[in-house]
Amino acid sequence: MQVLERGWLSSNSIVFDDNGAVSVVDTGYVSHAPMLVPLIEQARRGRPVARIINTHLHSDHVGGNAALHARFQPTISIPPGLAGAVRQWDEQRLNFTATGQRCARFDYDSLIDPGTPLRLGGLDWEVLGGGGHDPEMVLLYNHDERILLSADALWENGFGVIFPELEGSSGFAEQQAVLETIGALSPRTVVPGHGAAFTEVGAALETAHRRLEYLRSDPERNARHGSKVLIKFWLLDVRSTTLEQLHAHFARTGYLRLIHQRYFPHQDFAQMIDAHVAELVRAGAAEFAGGLLCNRN
Repeated sequence: MQVLERGWLSSNSIVFDDNGAVSVVDTGYVSHAPMLVPLIEQARRGRPVARIINTHLHSDHVGGNAALHARFQPTISIPPGLAGAVRQWDEQRLNFTATGQRCARFDYDSLIDPGTPLRLGGLDWEVLGGGGHDPEMVLLYNHDERILLSADALWENGFGVIFPELEGSSGFAEQQAVLETIGALSPRTVVPGHGAAFTEVGAALETAHRRLEYLRSDPERNARHGSKVLIKFWLLDVRSTTLEQLHAHFARTGYLRLIHQRYFPHQDFAQMIDAHVAELVRAGAAEFAGGLLCNRN
């Protein structure tokens, strides 16, 4: 198993040797696809790329599917919940429109069955429901080696945005449930969807539980967090922008308009965005330079 970590804009890609062929779990964001293809070319060492497996269908996990398929013709397996949206390429249901993010069109060959183990790297991996961040997300766990591929359910210092709560659906309870499931499994090593693999799993779970309680205790706090993550993600992609371009971009998306309507109707839309940008600047995640808002890593 080899983990390709390329920065927060793209999910990790996890490469497995499967009896002389290669399988890849998750493929990152579309703007990094030209970087991913040579990385996989190097990692495969002349072996065929047989499969792509996606833990979920967010743009930063499936954005390299089309490029890898065009180069290597692997099969693509996805969780079942949004299979119809993929086949019809419904960017609204896939949340690409709502987040203001991009993804090159791809199709799938098979569905991941949560009741059927996946064979990767000579090991059987149990398919677990992810919940929380994305109701359709799956995690992969090998009981023999106690390795968890946690997608966006658990990172070393948190987890992915709880998008269902922004939409008015339940997500906090599901995130707590998946954290408890991970705790009961007691993995030795966690390979997250973003960031380096880690072994201090107990500490990561404690951090995640505290983070979850912090967010669920104040709905506006969770909404601000979601808004800032979406703004930061766009900055990671475009690197710099004017505030006017930022306002125009997110005026065309669903999530920030929904956050505005549900949580900050006392402000106008641009004021809400500017307030969240100011928080990113204070936190050192963005800066103004030469009249432009710029990403800071």
